[in-house]
Amino acid sequence: MGEGQLLQVLGLMVVLSGVLLVAARKLAIPSIILFIAAGLILGPITGLVDLSSALSHDHADGTEAAIAIIAELGIALLLFLVGLELSLDRIRDVGKVAVAAGIGQVVFTAAIGFVLAMLLGFTTVESFFLATALTFSSTVVVVKLLDQKKDVHALYGRIAVGIFLVQDLVVIVALTFLAGLGATGGEAAGMGVILRDLGIAFAGMAAMLVVALVASRWVLPRPFAWAARSPETLFIWSLCWCFAFVLGAELMSLSPEIGAFLAGVSLAQLGCAHDLRRRVQPLMNFFIAVFFVTLGAQMQLGEASEQLLPALVLALFVLIGNPFIFMIIIARFGYSEETSFKTSVTVAQISEFSFIFAAMGLAAGLIDDSILAIVALVGLVTIVISAYMILYNDALYALVRRTGVLKLFRASQTPDDAPAGAREGHVVIIGMNTLGRSLVSAMHDRGLQVLAIDTDPQKLRELPCATMLGNVEFLPVLEEADFRTARIVISALQIEDTNNLVAYHCDRADVACAIHAFDSAVTTELADLGVDYLIDSKRAGIGRMRERLTALEVRT
Repeated sequence: MGEGQLLQVLGLMVVLSGVLLVAARKLAIPSIILFIAAGLILGPITGLVDLSSALSHDHADGTEAAIAIIAELGIALLLFLVGLELSLDRIRDVGKVAVAAGIGQVVFTAAIGFVLAMLLGFTTVESFFLATALTFSSTVVVVKLLDQKKDVHALYGRIAVGIFLVQDLVVIVALTFLAGLGATGGEAAGMGVILRDLGIAFAGMAAMLVVALVASRWVLPRPFAWAARSPETLFIWSLCWCFAFVLGAELMSLSPEIGAFLAGVSLAQLGCAHDLRRRVQPLMNFFIAVFFVTLGAQMQLGEASEQLLPALVLALFVLIGNPFIFMIIIARFGYSEETSFKTSVTVAQISEFSFIFAAMGLAAGLIDDSILAIVALVGLVTIVISAYMILYNDALYALVRRTGVLKLFRASQTPDDAPAGAREGHVVIIGMNTLGRSLVSAMHDRGLQVLAIDTDPQKLRELPCATMLGNVEFLPVLEEADFRTARIVISALQIEDTNNLVAYHCDRADVACAIHAFDSAVTTELADLGVDYLIDSKRAGIGRMRERLTALEVRT
C-alpha cells in the first residue's frame, strides 16, 4: 500500500463525509453520526476501502497504519481541546449542582449499566467497558446543538456544560485506569499485578498533572504572552507543548490522550486559551472525522446485527434512565421542573469518548469487535434521538408535562432566573490602535457597556472595559462577543478584508455597524456592504460616534 492509495482513501473519506454533511444539513443530524455512516458506506456496505483492523494493534504497515496514526492524532487533539476548557476558574464556577449531577450520574449509570450488561450475558471485562461507555455524554454534539438553539447561556445549558466538565475529568480517570489495565493483560493477570500497574499509571498521571500546573503558573505565562502577538506562533507553540506532553505520557506508559489533555489543562490557565481553542478546532475537526469514518469502516455488520437486542436495551437505558437519574439529582437542588427536565434530556446520549474508550479496549486486546459494535449502535441511536430531543425540548417538555409524570420528581414549579452570561445592548469595538483605544475611552466615559477585541494581548491591557482576545475574521469570535445583540459594532482596523467581513456579518444580522474608512478607495465597497456609518478620520470618527450613540440612547 503506497502513498497514492493513502491519498485515495483519505480523499474518499473527505468527499463522502462532505456530501453527507451537506445532504443532511436541514435534518440537524450530528456530524459524528454522518462520519460513522460514511465509514459504513465505504467499508462493509460497498467495500471501497478495507480498514478492518486500522484501530487495533495488529494492523499491517501501509495505508491502515497511516490512517490509524491520523485517527490517534484526532483523539489527542480532541482531548487537548477538552483540557483547554478546564481552567481552574471555570471548575470553581461549575457549582454544586454540576458536580453532584455529574458524579452522581456516573456512579449510578455505571453501576446499573454493569448489572444490565451482566444480565445480558457479557463477561466482567466486557460489562465494565459497556458500563463505562454508557456514563459519558457528548460534549461536542450537545454544545453544537445548544449553540444552534442559542441556549448556551440559558440556565439549563450552563448546568449541562458544567456537568460535561465534571465528566471530562472522569474520562481521564477512566483512560488512566485503562492504561494500567491494558498493561496487565486484563483478566489474564493476577490481582497483585493489576493493582501494581494501576498504581504506576495513576502515579504517572499525578506527576504529569503537577508538572502541567507548575508550568502554567511559573513557566508558560511570559513566553505565551509574547507568542500571542503572532497568531501563527501561538498556534505552533501550543501544538509543540501538546505533543511534548504526549511524548511524556508515552514514556510513562500512559495513553497519549492523557498527555494531550494535561497539556490543554496547563494552557487553559493562560489568557490566550480562548483564542487557542478557536485555532485548534478546525485542525481537530479533520483528524477526528477520520477517526469516526475509520470506526464506521471497521464495524462488522454481521456482528452488529447479532448484538441488536443488547444494543437496543442499553440505548433505551441511556435515553430514559439517564434523564431519570438527572431529574432526581437536579430537582433536589431546588431548580424548576422545566430547567431540570431540559438539562436531563440534554445529556441523554453517549459520548465520542465512549467510542474512543471502546476502540482503545479493542486495540489493547481486552474486548472484541462485538463490544465495539454494540457501543457504535448505542451511539448511533442515542445521539440521533437526543439531538431532536434537544432541538425540540420546549415542545417535548410541554408534552411530557401534560402527562403528569414530572410531578413524581417534586421539582419546583417556580421559574428559574432568566439566562445569564449573554451581553445585550453593548458596544463592540474591534482593533486597539490609537483610534480604537480613543473610542473605548469615549464610550466607557459615557457609561456604555464596551467590549474591546484585538489579536494582541498587550493592546488589551489596562483598558477600562471588558476585553476579548481573538481574530474577528472568524465568525465564532463575533458570536462569542454576542454581536447580534450589540448596540453597535465598530471596527477601527485598517485591514480592508477584515473590515469587509465584519460589515457583511453585521449586515446579515441587522446590527448597526461603523467601519474605519481609512482610504477613500474602500468607501464605495463598504457602502455597498450596508455599513451604517463610515469613520473617515480619527477625530471626526470619535465625535460622530458620540453623536450617533447619543441618538441611539435617546431612542432606546
